Amino acid sequence: MILTDQQILAEIERGNIVIEPYDPSCLGTNSYDVHLGRYLATYRDNVLDARKHNQIDVFEIPAEEGFVLQPGVLYLGVTEEYTESHAQVPFLEGKSSVGRLGIDIHATAGKGDVGFCNTWTLEISVTQQVRVYAGMPIGQLIYFAVQGDVQTFYNRKANAKYNDRTDKPVESMMWKNTF
Repeated sequence: MILTDQQILAEIERGNIVIEPYDPSCLGTNSYDVHLGRYLATYRDNVLDARKHNQIDVFEIPAEEGFVLQPGVLYLGVTEEYTESHAQVPFLEGKSSVGRLGIDIHATAGKGDVGFCNTWTLEISVTQQVRVYAGMPIGQLIYFAVQGDVQTFYNRKANAKYNDRTDKPVESMMWKNTF
């Protein structure tokens, strides 16, 4: 079951959903709009290695002129909004207006976990050159109700790799897995 606007507001009042900063105009019928943060990152190496800590270069999007994304490059972005979800599963989806510009905001990581508390790193790719700006609407969070009790919340897992609060994109931590 997807939460409606009234249910999202009720969960915010209960402290089960946290959105900072919160803007009432961003609350949709059954979602909340999130915005592109001011930082992007790209990987240093052309060949990424799943067993290696692949380094990224982080840069700030110029305020007035924005930044032109290029096809064939994986950009890591970040949401302006810090969020917490203590009783629902959050899903991040691109806005249709963003998709119509040929921007994909996540390769595979659109689902959060109950207990996820952070900004969202975006895996951004484009089909053609497109100029983006910090603060532009980039996606929407949809909250799903959870059935049953949660044994271990994400923010309490000893092996959770993305718990450190940040306003910058975070590179893949796949290298921390054993395989």
